[in-house]
Amino acid sequence: MSKNGIGPRPLAAVAALAAALWSGGQARADTVPVMVIHGGAGVIKADMSVERQQIVKAALDRALQAGYTALKAGQPAKDAVVAAIRVLEDDPNFNAGKGAVFTHDRRNEMDAAIMDGATLQAGAVAGVAHVRNPITLARAVMEHSQHVLLIGDGAEAFAVTQKIPLVDSSYFWTQRRWDQLQKALKEDAAHSQHADETTDRHFGTVGAVALDRAGHLAAGTSTGGMTDKLWGRVGDSPLIGAGTYANAGCAMSGTGWGEFYIRTVAAHEICMRVTMMHEALDHAAQDVINHEIPALGGDGGAILVDAQGDIAMPFNTSGMYRAWVGRDGVSHVAIFGDGK
Repeated sequence: MSKNGIGPRPLAAVAALAAALWSGGQARADTVPVMVIHGGAGVIKADMSVERQQIVKAALDRALQAGYTALKAGQPAKDAVVAAIRVLEDDPNFNAGKGAVFTHDRRNEMDAAIMDGATLQAGAVAGVAHVRNPITLARAVMEHSQHVLLIGDGAEAFAVTQKIPLVDSSYFWTQRRWDQLQKALKEDAAHSQHADETTDRHFGTVGAVALDRAGHLAAGTSTGGMTDKLWGRVGDSPLIGAGTYANAGCAMSGTGWGEFYIRTVAAHEICMRVTMMHEALDHAAQDVINHEIPALGGDGGAILVDAQGDIAMPFNTSGMYRAWVGRDGVSHVAIFGDGK
């Protein structure tokens, strides 16, 4: 109880207040669903064969359809976000789950977060090493614990209580990620600057945002972090408001150099501009992702959707794996800035 005799508001009341403060769009039962996913920024066209582009695009489309199918069936946005991200976590082409990069200590340490814009509930995990689908554990934290963020061994102990199976660390080993670490370690030994994009050092993340038939939004992000990262580093992906955020009017999942998304509280800033300052989604997203973050020395991208179903996908790198279904119901998949 506070000094003035007024206790803290229940979470549902806070969410209702946030929705009431924003008059830009109200949830309704006949909303046309919208789904957007990303598989990370920083990809370079010259480094991708046509065959690899086709493989990645097919994987993105599978994830998109998994999420959009849930939305078409009337399931909530958070279900769609989890469904899409699980597909990407199971695919070694992306830096999340099966395709997670290695740390300097030759481990795979994964982070994930999910947020339900309708309730402002959120769940996240960081530094987990034995959870096949970290986004599933993040949702369990959101729905079955009193906490928002669990890390490391504690998060995995919680997974056991939720009957979320753990896997041996060998499950996450892939030759491609191992080779990237060896390259980074050689650069360390030579005291040379990392070739960031070719080692996927900053950019590897997957994420999804969704608008469901009830007009509710959700966002989720999952990542293996940075190649060669030290000391249990945690980036922006599991930090609510930095790389992942959703409220009644805006949902975002980011991908890029996490330290800069944390310093700008990027996801929260964009969504506050949209919901409280009534800026257009694309304008707010472009300003933060393509101006504020680069001004500090960072880079990356993001995917966003608002309560009207408007979509924004800004990025300031050579490319960003992305796929989306807008209000027209048409599926799109793209990698590079030319929309291809």
